[in-house]
Amino acid sequence: MENEKNWKLKLRYGKETTPHKHFTAIGFGVAGELSEGFKCQKGPAIMAIKTWATDADESADMLRVIGGQIGFNATGKIEIYETDPEEPPKDNPFGYGINFTPYEE
Repeated sequence: MENEKNWKLKLRYGKETTPHKHFTAIGFGVAGELSEGFKCQKGPAIMAIKTWATDADESADMLRVIGGQIGFNATGKIEIYETDPEEPPKDNPFGYGINFTPYEE
């Protein structure tokens, strides 16, 4: 818990810097056969992913690419929001906190 507070405070007050911003990307699409560790019934679904990315466009690209790698095809609108991070930044962009929500069309 102490380390979590430390990295957030260091970022907030400029003692640590990163070229990345934190986003949450939410995309509409179709869940297929998902990779191990992910669960969602097949069919229309919403994918959410938290990202450390250079900009909002890169965050959207990450949703499409990472989603495709785990069995989700982003076919609709992708919404991007700047959000507070839950994990510290790394040297390169990355995504975490992936989840899926099925819906009826």
